Amino acid sequence: MNKLPSERRYMAIHLPFLPAERRIADGAAPPDTPFAIIEKQRGALRIVALSPAAAALGLEPAMALADARALVPDLPAFPHDPGTDRAVLMRVVAACERYTPMVAADGADALVLDLTGCFPAAGWTQETIARDATARLARLGLRGRAAHGATPDAALALARFAVSAAEDLPVAALALDAETHLALRRAGLRTIGALRDRPRAPLAARFGRELPVRLARLLGEEDRRITPHRPAGTIRAEHRFAEPMATVSPLLDVIEHLAERLETRLAGRGAGGRRFDVALFRTDGHVARLTVTCGRPLRDPPAIRRLFAERLESLADPLDPGFGYDMARMTVPLAERMESEQPDLADGGKGRARTDLAPLIDRLTVRFGPRSISRFHPCDAHLPEYAARAVPPESDTCPWPRPEPGEPPLRPLFLYDPPRRVSVVAEVPDGPPRRFVWREKHYRVVRHEGPERIAYPWWKHPEGCGPTRDYYRVEDETGQRFWLFRHGLYGRESDHPQWYLHGLFA
Repeated sequence: MNKLPSERRYMAIHLPFLPAERRIADGAAPPDTPFAIIEKQRGALRIVALSPAAAALGLEPAMALADARALVPDLPAFPHDPGTDRAVLMRVVAACERYTPMVAADGADALVLDLTGCFPAAGWTQETIARDATARLARLGLRGRAAHGATPDAALALARFAVSAAEDLPVAALALDAETHLALRRAGLRTIGALRDRPRAPLAARFGRELPVRLARLLGEEDRRITPHRPAGTIRAEHRFAEPMATVSPLLDVIEHLAERLETRLAGRGAGGRRFDVALFRTDGHVARLTVTCGRPLRDPPAIRRLFAERLESLADPLDPGFGYDMARMTVPLAERMESEQPDLADGGKGRARTDLAPLIDRLTVRFGPRSISRFHPCDAHLPEYAARAVPPESDTCPWPRPEPGEPPLRPLFLYDPPRRVSVVAEVPDGPPRRFVWREKHYRVVRHEGPERIAYPWWKHPEGCGPTRDYYRVEDETGQRFWLFRHGLYGRESDHPQWYLHGLFA
């Protein structure tokens, strides 16, 4: 029993002359002139692609260049450049995201669009989408052949072989190995229509298990989902302009309008966006993309507008609208749960606004990049230089130890790494400092507290012990507070212990 036909709709676009038309568009090859794209294969120069004029003369890909020149003397030939051709194909893929975010390249000369569910939202039909896509390709100098199907394989085969029904496809559309195709032709099975009503089990026994699978996909009985070029965001909004937007001045208004449309959807899910992407589709197929990330879930449209304003100001190359943008789309690829908060009645929420650093962190991240912003995270280490490490600002951190009420902080706000060498005068060798010299400036200590003794971790020292540090919190006669330590216990670890300045208190 055959499977039920798929209810999904796909559109495939085949670009049969992409390598040649790319060279014509770049001015590297003359238009309307036969020429070939060649590559050395198995020791011989063979044709990889042809110009439309060369194909009209009966030349075919995979021919040896010598054989082709026997038919068309002085046939121009250009070396194959698959990397540049692939880049052009991926630009076409990006441009076709205006119809659906589910777009994927197939091979070196085709792409597939999953249009399922797109028609009501766009107000188009699959025929109007095909006409619009091929017209835009024509403006880029590319010939595109579009076809629709219930599966990606069916749409691709109809586009590649330029037929209107799956039954008319040749058995080569199965894309099996050469031996299987030869066996099918010897059996008199030359089209998909000849295979359609035959029992699948005998076909699998005679031609291999892969044949019924490929046949079901061509007939729309078994779907093979595509993997889109860019992950499709489930939360998105788009705006199509009646006239192309030729300047970027109204762009922020458009972004805020899209954010307002997304705000309701995010609120309905109880979520906020951690990342917002905006794609601007230009009439000539170019797609400009802007991205901002947030330190905490966000769905406030004015705040999102401010972040994109920072992003636009930080662009190294300003946006070039060219002949104008005709569509803008905002997606939220990363969203997290966002609890609704009621302002504190005591101060009307002003207290939270004063201490909330997230908007500042977001603006700095957008302007300077996520790697430029970090915060300190406390670590379980008693040596001061290892007691904190830098982490991304959005990371969860445990609270810092707080001093006793009424007591000054045990650790300074600013720490030198490595500590700075200073000269110290003390009444006795193991006593507190009375005077010290740092950067050729003399400081007289009027108050001190300490020592706080910190031993070197014995497990990190080859002899099981190391210089001990005696820390002092000191204050000079001007009120500046310093964190000094003596390196080594006098008489036991060193006869002349050195002094260091490790930090400055606020």
